Amino acid sequence: MPGKILAVDDDPDQLEVLDLLLTPSGFTVDTAANGLEALDKVARCRPDLIVLDVSMPKMNGFAVCEQLQADPATAAIPILMLTGFHGHFAELNGLAHGASAYLTKPYKSEELIATVRQLLRGPEATSQSSS
Repeated sequence: MPGKILAVDDDPDQLEVLDLLLTPSGFTVDTAANGLEALDKVARCRPDLIVLDVSMPKMNGFAVCEQLQADPATAAIPILMLTGFHGHFAELNGLAHGASAYLTKPYKSEELIATVRQLLRGPEATSQSSS
């Protein structure tokens, strides 16, 4: 089941942590520092899953989700929103913008890996949350 993951966050430390958590589980991790860079990398490398922060410069995670969902070539790529925005409304907003699942920071590494694995299983995977 290992797959290609694009981690998108404007915090380089967060990207490093995601790489350190996901790579030992057999995933290949690429990174992007903002939404525009993420869209460019998705167009070039078609990841199996995107782990996406919300609050970023140039283009936020909500806008990235909407753009990916609007394109038939990328609409099926699952998106895990991983953000500091807590609460039921924030989660509903993320899912309404096209996220497949929503986790809040700080997160438990086991929960992150389990959610990634579930999303990579395919359409039968359901939305997860840590609110």
